Amino acid sequence: MSIQNHKVIALEEHYSDREIADTFPPSERHGGRIFDRLFDYNELRLAEMDEAGVDMQVLSQAAPSIQRLDGETAGRIATGANNRLAKVVEANPDRFAAFAALPTADPTGAADELERSVTQLGFKGAMVHGLTNGLFLDDKQFWPIFERAQALDVPLYLHPASPDQAVVDRYYKDYVEDFPSIVAATWGFTVETATQAIRLVLSGVFDKYPGLKIILGHMGEGLPFLMWRIDFTLKRMGNKVMERTYREYFSEHFWITTSGNFSNPALLCTVMEMGIDRIMFSIDYPFVDNSPGTDWIPNIPLSEEDKAKLLHGNVERLLKL
Repeated sequence: MSIQNHKVIALEEHYSDREIADTFPPSERHGGRIFDRLFDYNELRLAEMDEAGVDMQVLSQAAPSIQRLDGETAGRIATGANNRLAKVVEANPDRFAAFAALPTADPTGAADELERSVTQLGFKGAMVHGLTNGLFLDDKQFWPIFERAQALDVPLYLHPASPDQAVVDRYYKDYVEDFPSIVAATWGFTVETATQAIRLVLSGVFDKYPGLKIILGHMGEGLPFLMWRIDFTLKRMGNKVMERTYREYFSEHFWITTSGNFSNPALLCTVMEMGIDRIMFSIDYPFVDNSPGTDWIPNIPLSEEDKAKLLHGNVERLLKL
């Protein structure tokens, strides 16, 4: 065990499949040290995990993945990418697990690929990046994916991607040139992904599929901090009565990771709103180095029992590791 006798599993840790990366526009292709690490599946990655004290990574394709491709193209590429990722995991099964890339533009095909990836490749769920060709996942055409995820008892990880261009033009264009991260991790990613999560609650998908499990990164994209206010205003101002309160839906169907947000106040807020059993450690490698995450671990203000849940116990239970 690597850090203060705790096993450390990080589950929002990215790699890049070359065929998927070739579909990205040049402006969205990463360079430099991030490029080197996204395309390293062994030596550099494992050395940096060992140096920082990370025992296992759950690997997932880096954004924007294949959510903006047409269904046929996305289906073909997803099959190849997931097969190649399975070989990476097979080479180091004690160090790596995986989330599948899904061709969400073809919802039935995505559901089938999720099942194949779980039952044949041993994957632990799937990650979806942002909107699918401008559509949020609450659109009912995507519900076959949720149905299959429930049947397989695996989670879907909602990961950010760049906001819709109309949103960028209206909300951010005045500052993009000087502060390009405003459309990404600084703010745009959070707004898009939190909106995706809230829309899922309002859509009724959790009533239809009561076993559906969703993961949000970055300490819940700010939603735990806003839990009381969202819950209160939906009950006060809604024209439709939901079967459960927003708080109940969120606390029963969502899990949170710490990826790229190593803040004690943010963690304690999330624990107070959701309890420790639904919070899992993540780093967001290689967009965030391992060391800020693992250097934080000794300073986390939790009991050793709760710290063990955060660092490995909760994810072992959720992903059946």
